[in-house]
Amino acid sequence: MAEKILVIGATGQIGSDLVPALRAKFGNENVVGMGSKAKPSEELLQGPFEFADAADRNALEALIKKYEIKTVYHLASILSAKGEQDPELAWKVNMGSLKNVLDLAREYKMKVFWTSSIAAFGPTTPRDNTPQRTVLEPTTMYGVTKVSGELLCQYYFLKHGVDVRSLRYPGLISYKALPGGGTTDYAIAIFYEALQKKQYTCFLREDSTLPMMYMPDAIKATINIMEAPASKIAIRTSYNLAAVSFSPKEIAAEVKKHIPEFQCTYVPDFRQKIADSWPKSIDDSAARRDWGWKHEYTLERMTKEMLEKLSEKLGAK
Repeated sequence: MAEKILVIGATGQIGSDLVPALRAKFGNENVVGMGSKAKPSEELLQGPFEFADAADRNALEALIKKYEIKTVYHLASILSAKGEQDPELAWKVNMGSLKNVLDLAREYKMKVFWTSSIAAFGPTTPRDNTPQRTVLEPTTMYGVTKVSGELLCQYYFLKHGVDVRSLRYPGLISYKALPGGGTTDYAIAIFYEALQKKQYTCFLREDSTLPMMYMPDAIKATINIMEAPASKIAIRTSYNLAAVSFSPKEIAAEVKKHIPEFQCTYVPDFRQKIADSWPKSIDDSAARRDWGWKHEYTLERMTKEMLEKLSEKLGAK
């Protein structure tokens, strides 16, 4: 009998792509999607789907027992910009749910994947080619929960032997889920606005270079790290992960190649300060060395595919 997988935060940006990828690999019935509020897509309903709050330990435990879960992908999180608007909720959701998952993983002998982020870094971190092991002094509540979560994951591995693995995602770009309140979400919104309005007002400066990744690469990395032998996982906090770095000006220029009339203006808001505290580029050599990580998508290839996929989705000309 195939082992069952639970994806917490299945309706979010990563989950919307990860659940179908896991089901294609392991079978629809073996991957359970879990969300708390958002209505699941038709695609997510092609296999088991449950509504529950990961911050509610009893509800989570009931699902784990019901499906005899052996692997958990814990993706649920309040992101950077939203986290600054409601820091208490960000702490409760991000830390409370992770503690529940780790406690249950210890009890039920489950393997865990948890999402960290470049938000774990801060203004005192080296911004160019940010090392795997470096200063972690974030200035957002989201970042604080990511550093705390990384240390908690490592603690449960060292103290209780929980096989927990994690990636520090850069900004993620996808066409399936709408932007979810992150500082790098301009790089998703720009495609929608370019197709629908031929113009976009960006909330970051034009020269704000940040590490980014197209979702298919992120999904590949997530599955790859979970399938690697435990002996290859040398880092139990979270691995740096990188693909491409670009600025709003650079992605706007790339979009303009496909939509010549597209215009982008720049009106930085509170998210600019968050972006200024994050790296420009990431050294992910540890992931490449330890478990063979390689990215595939360039800015050019991603832009072309995003415009094609979103045109289909929006019915745009």
